[in-house]
Parts: sequence; structure tokens; C-alpha cells
Amino acid sequence: MRAMPVSTLPARAVVEITGEDRVSFLQGLVSNDVAQAIPGRAVFAALLTPQGKWLADFFIHATADALLLDAEAAHAPMLVQRLAKFRLRSKVALRETALPVLVGWGDAPPPPGAVPDPRLPAAGWRAIGGDAADLSDQYDLHRLCLGLPDGSADLRAEQTVLLEAGFDELHGVSWEKGCYMGQELTARTKYRGLLKRRLVPVRIAGPIPPPGTPITLDGAEQGEMRSSRGTHGIALLRLGALAVPALVCADATLTPAPAPWMALPADV
Repeated sequence: MRAMPVSTLPARAVVEITGEDRVSFLQGLVSNDVAQAIPGRAVFAALLTPQGKWLADFFIHATADALLLDAEAAHAPMLVQRLAKFRLRSKVALRETALPVLVGWGDAPPPPGAVPDPRLPAAGWRAIGGDAADLSDQYDLHRLCLGLPDGSADLRAEQTVLLEAGFDELHGVSWEKGCYMGQELTARTKYRGLLKRRLVPVRIAGPIPPPGTPITLDGAEQGEMRSSRGTHGIALLRLGALAVPALVCADATLTPAPAPWMALPADV
């Protein structure tokens, strides 16, 4: 019998937020509408600097009495520390938990309590709690094939703008809710058309370049490599380079392959 693609994600952790003010508390701090997180439906969101630069992203799951942030394990202590600074008189409590994060994709049936990945239907489902083998390498290839950036593997803290990383198309930003930290730059980037670069899927021919390797065209820098696996990768590229069939990155040749979900300017 063929094994179903279900995996634990050991590089993920869960931060729990409890207390009667948990939704309103988080609402003013993150990029998406926290009130949309209900049992059976998760919300994808990011925490930004006051200047609108990415610090961390996570999936917000809701239970009857808590919000659970499915985040990078390396970011969990920072999230608890930073969010706690804004607690003031809000009736909330924050803590790291030992709960595991599971994902399934393809034809893997979701277990009770699982939620669809809010970014793309093809991404599969996510669940907090449960047991599974560690197939995270397979899942990493799956998300690269979909062109989905993966936190600090592809974004840079205090540098990346959300729209560079597709947060608009991937349902990670609410344009209707009230103010949140970093909202001004995020909105200005969208409505003034200030975006000059995007994180884009690329096909790799040759040795896999390390993250951060410059990407060039006729000697002029066009961006840099980010995460990769096999012949699939993600690179930060100038918009003008997206139609170039062959870019140079160390000893490899990269071909930009924008994902179908990406909304790009008509002249790209």
C-alpha cells in the first residue's frame, strides 16, 4: 500500500495565547484578521517591525479557549517575548508548548482537528497534535514545487517586505481590518506600486547554489538565491529578470518559473 504524504514538522513549534482578550490583543499586532481564525479554519499572518519589515510568520489556529500559533521553532521564544511587551492590561497569557505540527498533502486524508492550509488548496492541510513520521524533506520539496516561501529560509528579518514574499496572493494580509504594526509600509507598497523584487520559484540546472549566492545576467546582479532542493528553488529577483530564460548563479543556471498563483505586473 502506498504511504500517504503526512509528516511531522520538527522545525515548527506552537505558541499558545489564552485569555479573554486574546483575539483583540493579537489583532492589533499582526498582518491578517485574527477574528477569521475559528475551529476548522486557520489564518496565515506575519509579525512586522514598526517599519513594516518581516520578523516572523505563522498560522493562527483557534480552539474554544485559545489561539495557537504554528510558527518556526527558532522564532517561538522571540514571539512570546515580543508579543508579551504589548500585553499591557490585556487579559492574555502566552507560552511555548510542546505540541507538534503535522502536515498532509496530495491524497492524505486530514485527521480530526486539521485545517486546510490557508495559503493554497494544493498545499494540503495542517494539524496541531498527533503522530507521524518525519517526511519534512518531502514536504519541503512539495512547497518548493508550489513556489511557497518558507519563513527564514526565504525571507530576511527586518529586511523583507510582505508583498515581495507573496503574502497578498497567499492570503496573509487583511486590507479591511484596522491598524496593526507595520501596516503603513505594507499598504503604501501595494497602493503606490513600489514593489521592485519578488521571491520567485526557479528551476536549477547544475550544482545547487547556497542561499545568498548572487544571481547575475551579463555580469549585472539581478538578485540572490534563497532555499532549494534538487532542481527546485526560490530566489529573490528583480521584476525585470523574471522573463529571462537563463540567469547565472555560481556554477548553476536558473530559469525563473513564476507560480500560477502569483499576481505580477502585465509587463513582466
